[in-house]
Amino acid sequence: MTRLLLAALLMQSPADPLADRALAAAQQGDGPAAARLWQQAIAQDPRHYDSLFNYGVYLHRNGAQREAVALLDRAAAVRPGYQVHLIRGMNFQQLERREEAIRAWRQALPFQPRNVKLMQVLSVEYSRGRYFQEAAAIAREALKVAPDDENLYLLAIKAHHDAGDLPAAAELAAGAVRRFPNSARAQFEHGYYLQKRGVTETALQHLHLAMDLDPRYEEPFFFYGDLLVKLSQWEKALAPLRKALEIRPDYSPARVALSRALMNLGQLPAALDELKQAARLDPNNAQPWVMLSQIYFRMGQEDEARIAKETSLRLRRENPGVLEAAQPRPFPER
Repeated sequence: MTRLLLAALLMQSPADPLADRALAAAQQGDGPAAARLWQQAIAQDPRHYDSLFNYGVYLHRNGAQREAVALLDRAAAVRPGYQVHLIRGMNFQQLERREEAIRAWRQALPFQPRNVKLMQVLSVEYSRGRYFQEAAAIAREALKVAPDDENLYLLAIKAHHDAGDLPAAAELAAGAVRRFPNSARAQFEHGYYLQKRGVTETALQHLHLAMDLDPRYEEPFFFYGDLLVKLSQWEKALAPLRKALEIRPDYSPARVALSRALMNLGQLPAALDELKQAARLDPNNAQPWVMLSQIYFRMGQEDEARIAKETSLRLRRENPGVLEAAQPRPFPER
């Protein structure tokens, strides 16, 4: 027993008592005292994990993210693990250092390889950085772990779509609708990719089913109406497009589609009103002004048509990104 006690004392760091006192002070709400004690503990033992980690977390939670970086990195070097890498990622995220946050979370994942929530976070962050291939890959990995999670299907569909892999997105959408037939979102996604492939009648069926399943979900109403406009079924398109706008009055693309239907029905003043609202709602979008020019011309208002055309050209020059899809890029390893 004496030998065991001696061995335990020899293994104990001189920083341990200070770290214990620091933790007690923090739990009592005395942050400054805790910080001083952690600093003393680290001075006693520069590789003392508990002090490095807890002081780093304290700084992170109290708005000192820049100061927390070095402490958390040192803690991770002493004892790599899920928690320390997770906090490092959160700290980098608050500093808007996305790549470093992703690297930290990737280091955390092997410690909990079935952590679906962390995979979701990684997929979202990859997408925000336009690392769409990586976003799609990690979303597919998450689906393997939790195949009954509809949100993971939607995450993977979007990631593949953003990556430009529409066949993979369509395949996932078909799988989602088989697994979740009573989901309005799954029905919509499948209908959306069917219409992209030109399978129009079946697409309309799935979009209509999505509308029935969730009458407050605006996207199926818009895409159903927009598809009818493209099929020159202008009268039938009015009701679903107006329903989309009833649900979401700021839905600018729905106003443009509705104005197109009204224009083709000869209801030019009504079409004009919709386009003016669309231009107000989406001031960087040239499309409403292109159509405004056409309608003004048809109404014989040549000066207004010229101004609308010039506005559309100016907006195209000033906002080229509005018409361009975000381009994917590989994740920089270092």
